[in-house]
Amino acid sequence: MKKYLKNFLRYKYLLTELVKKNIKLKYRRSYLGILWTLIEPLLTMLVLTLVFGTFFGNNDEQYPVYILSGRLLYSFFSSGTKSGLRAVSGNAAMIKKVYVPKYIYVLSTVISNFVTFLISLVVLVGVGAVLHVQPTIYVVQAIVPLFILLIMTTGISMILATLNVFFRDIEYIWSVFTMLIMYASAIFYQPDRVINTGNGWIFGVNPVYMCISNFREAVLYGTPLDAHYCITSAVISVVLLIVGILFFNKKQDEFILYV
Repeated sequence: MKKYLKNFLRYKYLLTELVKKNIKLKYRRSYLGILWTLIEPLLTMLVLTLVFGTFFGNNDEQYPVYILSGRLLYSFFSSGTKSGLRAVSGNAAMIKKVYVPKYIYVLSTVISNFVTFLISLVVLVGVGAVLHVQPTIYVVQAIVPLFILLIMTTGISMILATLNVFFRDIEYIWSVFTMLIMYASAIFYQPDRVINTGNGWIFGVNPVYMCISNFREAVLYGTPLDAHYCITSAVISVVLLIVGILFFNKKQDEFILYV
């Protein structure tokens, strides 16, 4: 463990530079630049509120905050894993020329998406203030589901990045899975509607929903986190991270033959 930590610290400057590079490249040809990080979720919230609020008769004044909080967390998970999936194969030229611990590419991609996500939370604060969401002491607990989601995204990205080196179709398969996860995460509907149909088990096996639900408890409702959701999502995330690290380390020496 000490050897791995020493190796990580040796490349921390490169990690920082790669994070900066990823953020700059994401908005390189955008006139709005980083502002699009704030505008995009706001526009998405307005559309979803119009469709699922106005047309379907949801009159809750704070419904836009409900949608936005779920959408932001899911967007980070989706973009983080999709970018992480291509982290190794997308840096093939550098991998062939210079030795760098290959996990640095995956980690930098996930972190850059997380930084962008944190910036986008400014929109949530603004919308919450406009719609009179009263923050409570429990808002500090929002750090917990965010940290769990970060670990989960990193673990899944390590697995996907490894698989994508050998099976390029993984990218298309994962796109379908992320769509299924979105619909199973109660982003724009109340979970009671699903639970009342007897399909509530979907939420019990979806750690992304657990993180979204706990984030809403802390930020929107001002209540303590659901301990069961916290423990379950944390265990799943740690397991995914361990599996991802072991799988990545086992296969990384073969990357050079396939990238």
